Amino acid sequence: MSLTTTTTTAPSPTPPHTSEEGPSRSNIGLVRPDFSTGLKDLLTTVDHKKIGAMYAIFALAFLIIGGVEALFIRAQLAVAENNLVSAETYNQLFTMHGTTMVFLAVMPLSSAFFNFLVPLQIGARDVAFPRLNAFSLWTFVAGAIVVNISWLFQAAQALGWFTTENGMTDIVPAGGWFGYAPLTSDEYTGIGTDFWIFGLQVLGIASIAASLNFIVTIINFRAPGMKMMRLPVFVWMTLITSILVIFAFPPITVALGELMFDRYFGTNFFRVDQGGQPILWQHLFWVFGHPEVYILILPAMGIISEILPVSSKKPLFGYSLIVFSGAVIGFLGFAVWSHHMFTTGLGKVATAAFSLLTMAIAVPTGVKIFNWIGTLWGGRIKFTVPMVLSLGFIWMFMMGGFSGIMHSSAPSDAQQQDSYFVVAHFHYVLIGGSILSLMAGVYFWMPKMTGKMWYGKLGYWVAGIVIVGLNLTFFPMHFLGMIGMPRRTHTYLEGTGWEPMNLVCTIGAFILAIGIFFFLYDIFRTLRKGPPAGDDPWDGRTLEWTISSPPPAYNFARTPIVHSRDALWAHKHGKESVKLGSVEPSPGGIHMPSNSWFPLVASVGFLILGVSMALKQAGVPYCGYIAISGLLITFVGIYLWALEGPGGYHLHPEEKA
Repeated sequence: MSLTTTTTTAPSPTPPHTSEEGPSRSNIGLVRPDFSTGLKDLLTTVDHKKIGAMYAIFALAFLIIGGVEALFIRAQLAVAENNLVSAETYNQLFTMHGTTMVFLAVMPLSSAFFNFLVPLQIGARDVAFPRLNAFSLWTFVAGAIVVNISWLFQAAQALGWFTTENGMTDIVPAGGWFGYAPLTSDEYTGIGTDFWIFGLQVLGIASIAASLNFIVTIINFRAPGMKMMRLPVFVWMTLITSILVIFAFPPITVALGELMFDRYFGTNFFRVDQGGQPILWQHLFWVFGHPEVYILILPAMGIISEILPVSSKKPLFGYSLIVFSGAVIGFLGFAVWSHHMFTTGLGKVATAAFSLLTMAIAVPTGVKIFNWIGTLWGGRIKFTVPMVLSLGFIWMFMMGGFSGIMHSSAPSDAQQQDSYFVVAHFHYVLIGGSILSLMAGVYFWMPKMTGKMWYGKLGYWVAGIVIVGLNLTFFPMHFLGMIGMPRRTHTYLEGTGWEPMNLVCTIGAFILAIGIFFFLYDIFRTLRKGPPAGDDPWDGRTLEWTISSPPPAYNFARTPIVHSRDALWAHKHGKESVKLGSVEPSPGGIHMPSNSWFPLVASVGFLILGVSMALKQAGVPYCGYIAISGLLITFVGIYLWALEGPGGYHLHPEEKA
């Protein structure tokens, strides 16, 4: 059966919920809601596409917050001996900037793509556990609020509306996004660290739940014929990233738990005067922290690997090599954590071993870059906005990679450690790499997500301004580091020679901010006035382009049957034997799951628990009881979630066509 039968029978994207059986009650009398529009639908939805869209909205909001924090940092450093912000506020700004950008902006932006694209690219109707997917979203939001609500309490304290029992003033986290113990012990920091600890713990729950869901979905929900080595590269990178999350988050969870016990119960995991080992924190943190780099960058590599073949009208060069190099990068990511600790005195053998392993990780990374260049070579390249941003990504990622190789050498690293050279390196990789690729992904898939097409030249201006801003901001930092400017410094003396380059960096940061502003404006105006996108505006190669834009609630009226790796391209331009087929529709129609309130309820419990536990440390009365109530709300939400029954309704899209 041809794909045409599948795609032309799609009705409206958001069909009304129709149920042949009517809403059914569970054994304890619960009825699952069936909202299809409005706020109640957003709060209770289990649709992976709506959840992906909400991930994107929240992540973009936090991208703005993290960006504003970065602008304050750069404004403070624009001139020598500046006093725009105090040293304490500066510490809070760089702590919250790092935490926000890593955990609340880049990771959830990747999750937005995972949620929206993975089921579509593998020919599935949803993720394996839709309610768990909703729980992951709302738990992420709860964790983000726990971390950022500290700003509100600090503002309330400044206005005299909130006081702590012991008069502590450091309410916003100020120990760095790495939270090195014992500097984050209760001896040196206030409740800001408690907000940070509980916020990250809640975010970790969200990430692990989401990763388990995607692993099960990718392995079990693939369309017939879609073998593992026929998966789109983006799906492969999602799978590897999810596995990394499963293995990387337990160490940081243990570290945060131990830090919490030191602060709340007087244990001595990190207390030097009682025999604790601060180096233990660094090991646990970087066993998580280095794979986290690849958790952020592998989805970016997946996005680029989808855009380049479409924009150059060629199959991806070296598909197998790109997949295996991604897996090798993921594996080696766990083997090189100690290169963050060369200056802690690990010993010659450990230093040499981790130095060699760090150099080795450049091999699979280089393989990917050469495969991308091979894909472009000889192609009929069309310089669309996603393509321009993808080329910018390759440049920024290569620059970050070159400076990363320098850090693999322990003597070189010893000179650059804690200097602005390191700041330049990881911003080239994580911001230049991740943000450019995610922006490219938005320009590439938003026509599919919204049904609206970009128009005009603004997208090219956005790409140009952002790429110039990124390089102007971070390239001079290499030289600042080489001439001795330390990172995390609140200010510097006049006459050090750092003034001109710091001013250039600050100008670059504001240019970058202008580019991000126009990017957000371009999204807004496209949503309002963009022309219809059509189902396949880029002449795509993966299954999401076979269905209408935006996709219908059930994704595929008929589940596709895949006969080749480059399935849609082969269907459009290949032999008859490799064209897409489709599964015969079920006489009972397509079963769709009903919405649910309980993932949201369980997440609200985590929010109450996290905020009240932090406030308890500040001596706010009754917070211990409130924390217990938050825990009970979570347990009750999960218990009723298990008992509310499957619910659901059936659709017959072919009969409606």
